[in-house]
Amino acid sequence: MEIKNAKYLISNADVRKCPEHDRPEYAFIGRSNVGKSSLINMLTKQGKLAKTSQKPGKTLLINHFEINNGQWYLVDLPGYGYAQRGKDQRERFQKMIEGYILHRPQLVSLFVLIDIRHEPQKIDLAFLDWLGENQVPFAIVFTKADKLGPVAAERNVEDYKKVLLKSWEELPPIFITSAEKSKGREELLDYIGMLNTEVAANQRKEEEEEQTETVS
Repeated sequence: MEIKNAKYLISNADVRKCPEHDRPEYAFIGRSNVGKSSLINMLTKQGKLAKTSQKPGKTLLINHFEINNGQWYLVDLPGYGYAQRGKDQRERFQKMIEGYILHRPQLVSLFVLIDIRHEPQKIDLAFLDWLGENQVPFAIVFTKADKLGPVAAERNVEDYKKVLLKSWEELPPIFITSAEKSKGREELLDYIGMLNTEVAANQRKEEEEEQTETVS
């Protein structure tokens, strides 16, 4: 799959104010400064679509981007685990993030970004466990692979898998990316394309079943 066009649509702090449509949404989330905006810009080939910053914690709202004239939507969520935020702000962000993830029916899959340079972090593992407990479909996207050699990158990913398999029966889809090198772009977009096809097929099936019930 290819992204032919992408444009910023809207930002807000309340899932109830998100755009009304029946198209698939794919949301990106991760700890602050994980390279989320850079990855979004790499996927869309628009260097300034998502605002990047050297200062962590800059994404403060739920940001919607319309892809391929509304065929699907990419959603940029605030990062979690930014220690310099006050307690009230952290709680507000948690409520915002959980509200979207748990109550947005258009969400097809969540992409959890993890810095490949670090060993498994408790905050990431806790977040993944929370997604599992709430049966939220997700994939893991390792970022900044260009900062390590291929052997070290693969070793870190394998270490992460070993930790996950201590509490998970099976692993979610895993991608290794580099915004600088455009690594993983094709694999991520092909995965989204596959999910889009599945969503469309399920929608057609539901429509056919409704028509059959109406006739009978």
